[in-house]
Amino acid sequence: MKVIDSLKNAKSPLFSFELLPPVKGKSITELYDAIDPLMEFNPANINITYHQSEVVYERMENGYLQKKVIRKRPGTVAISAAINHKYNIPVVTHIICGGFSKDETEDALIDLNFLGLDNILALRGDPSKGQRRFIAEENGHANSVELVQQIMDMNEGKFLDKNLQKTFKSDFCVGVAGYPEKHFESPNMETDMQFLKEKVDAGAEYIVTQMFFDNSKFFSFVDKCRKMGITVPIIPGLKPITYLNDLKLLPQVFHIDIPNDLVKELHKCKNNKEARQVGVEWSVMQSKELIEKGAPAVHYYTIGISENIRQIAKQVF
Repeated sequence: MKVIDSLKNAKSPLFSFELLPPVKGKSITELYDAIDPLMEFNPANINITYHQSEVVYERMENGYLQKKVIRKRPGTVAISAAINHKYNIPVVTHIICGGFSKDETEDALIDLNFLGLDNILALRGDPSKGQRRFIAEENGHANSVELVQQIMDMNEGKFLDKNLQKTFKSDFCVGVAGYPEKHFESPNMETDMQFLKEKVDAGAEYIVTQMFFDNSKFFSFVDKCRKMGITVPIIPGLKPITYLNDLKLLPQVFHIDIPNDLVKELHKCKNNKEARQVGVEWSVMQSKELIEKGAPAVHYYTIGISENIRQIAKQVF
């Protein structure tokens, strides 16, 4: 089932979560071990992230540096198909601009179509490791608006090779990311909101937000979206605090604020176990308020850890 259809047909708020592909050398059973405890809550869909290749330099015996391109977390499309087959649950496959040419994007979309995977989260992706700004691949997409447009073209049977005739039309449902505290590269919130509207106007059918810890910022974001004519469903994305170090790491990496009340509670914690419990309690509070005030679903970023998500879901869904 498409995400947009499940949102339209839902009689109660939906539960979904995101997983990372295992690091190269690890088995897919690690993902199954993370999914199994969450199945009792009837997830509406499972998201699988995509991670582009990294460039590393290794010193050779002669002293020169050798450039190597590696992918630490391969297998997104195959993992999506495996999970869909094993659990019979819609899977949302992440497709990013970074590391893909338009032709490679088209090939990935064809693979997804052949596998019957018709839900996509279209993202630009982060800059490559070691780069300060995002640089598109040669003949690649500079932003997610362009990526959404290519997916919509395939939905109309339009391929990059204009000479193709009697082409099939895919039927992808596309979601995009939204930023309640704005994307860190945007000069201001207004510019960021306008870019979000362009993604929706290009064909995106729903929005999933970046993590946030202050619900008032989500409600303000939704209000801004509605005032500028963005009418698609907006799904809040939450990540419970997992480690004491999250207090410093999350603002640095994701450019988000952590409310002072949550900071005070974390400062009382003596170890990661106590911090994780605070994270569960805070996310339960967030989830209940979001649902009470009309959120159509709540999406959780697991980062490969599902026990805290299970505790949250048990109290919320």
